[in-house]
Amino acid sequence: MPTRDAFEYAVVRVVPHVEREEFINVGVIVFCYVQDYLDARIELDEDRLRALSPDVDVALVRAHLAAIPRVCRGGPEAGPIGEMSLHERWHWLVAPRSTMLQTSPAHPGLCESPEGAMERLLDRVVRRPVGAPQGIES
Repeated sequence: MPTRDAFEYAVVRVVPHVEREEFINVGVIVFCYVQDYLDARIELDEDRLRALSPDVDVALVRAHLAAIPRVCRGGPEAGPIGEMSLHERWHWLVAPRSTMLQTSPAHPGLCESPEGAMERLLDRVVRRPVGAPQGIES
């Protein structure tokens, strides 16, 4: 029987106007120390973001979101943070912020596969349910 390892995850949120405290979930970061795993998947729904904030600079949001998976992978392309340990990068990514990009508090779980956990979390907290309306009617 496969083993189940402890992991932690945080939901990545875009908060276009911090003072309004409204956000959309756009991704998930998963950290599994036992399996030496830290990764993020970002799936920005531009229609939902524009519905929340018509004036948002989507290109700027995308550019900032792209940094999250880079930090997870580490290395020189992630800058000085990329040289930190996996554990340190995880804590840096989930540190509380009052900026346009935020993460939820870290949540624990058990999984056989961090990749599988990532997919289930994306389905649960980021992606629209199957059959949900895709566009905004005028």
